[in-house]
Formats: sequence, C-alpha cells, structure tokens
Amino acid sequence: MRVSIILGHPDPGSFNHALARIAEATLLELGHEVCFHDLQAEGFDPVLTPAELSRDAVLPPLVARHCAEIREADGLILVHPNWWGQPPAVLKGWVDRVLRPGVAYEFLPGDNGEGVPQGLLKPMTALVLNTSNTPAARELSVFGDPLDGLWRHCILFFCGVSKVVRRMFGVVCTSTPEQRAAWLDEAAALVRREFSA
Repeated sequence: MRVSIILGHPDPGSFNHALARIAEATLLELGHEVCFHDLQAEGFDPVLTPAELSRDAVLPPLVARHCAEIREADGLILVHPNWWGQPPAVLKGWVDRVLRPGVAYEFLPGDNGEGVPQGLLKPMTALVLNTSNTPAARELSVFGDPLDGLWRHCILFFCGVSKVVRRMFGVVCTSTPEQRAAWLDEAAALVRREFSA
C-alpha cells in the first residue's frame, strides 16, 4: 500500500512533526510505501496562481509531483494544528493546488460546475491528526469543531475518499511529556488499526 503523509506545521520541533514521524515509522513497520511531505520544509508555495486554474495547466514541478503521488495513493494521513478553525495556510494551499480538477475530482459531462462532482481519488482511508490548544468541550460547544466538517464533508468526500478518521490531540500547550508520549502511542495505534492489511 502507498500512503501519503502531508504535514502542515512551520516548526520542525512541533508535536505535529512528532505525530507525522510516528505515523511514518508505523507505516514502514507495516511494510507500506510512504510518501512523506513536510510542506514547510519543502518550501511548498500555498498560493494558487491564475496560470494553474485551467484543468490542463502546466504545473510547477513540485505541484505536479504532489498531484502524481496523490493520484496513486492508497491512503492519506494529514497532520496539522487547528489554527482559527482551519489548517495552516501551507496546507490549505496544498489543497487548492493539488486536489485539483482532473486529479482529485471532476464534474460529469453537461455539468457546468453547479452539481456534485465525481471524486477521482482511489477509495481510501484518510487519517487526520490534529493538535489544539482549545479544550475539547469548548471547541464543540463554542465552535462546533469546524475542522471535522472541513475535512470530512467539504474536501475529502468531494474527492471520493471513502473513509475519514480524525483525532484531535490537546491541549498541547499544557501537556506533559508523559501525555505527549501517550498521544504518540495512540497515534501509532490508529495508524496500525486503519492501515493494517
């Protein structure tokens, strides 16, 4: 199985990086092929240019590589913090530039873009690992967990992903080393559960 890990966090010392690396190690332990992308470290530019809007646009090499990989992926792991109820800009830009028409979805003939698209990604599991500094009860009662709707309904379902599993780890800023170690164990267990053959 080929699994893409997409990490969106600017700090290489972040807990998000630790989550992404434990996910990678667990996938490799299971014998899977892993395409690991630390978007910030790669210098991924999140800005979608007018030249890329056309379905048949000639894409910059890094974007084209990401598009080719996501077409072939059998699984997807997204790792990022909750910033303003959204992923960081670098990951939002990855969605804009990589999950594009002809790669991740298309509209059926005769549909001018007003209907429901057909997802083009392989039927797969997407595991979304998030971090937060907002207590879970407040997140749900005040904000309604916008990340869940964003990934599950607005993005991944749109692209044909058949199963979305999401786990929010928090509160990170006040967590102890023991708590973070337990969360890493939990993340590894989630990867084993969702990606074991």
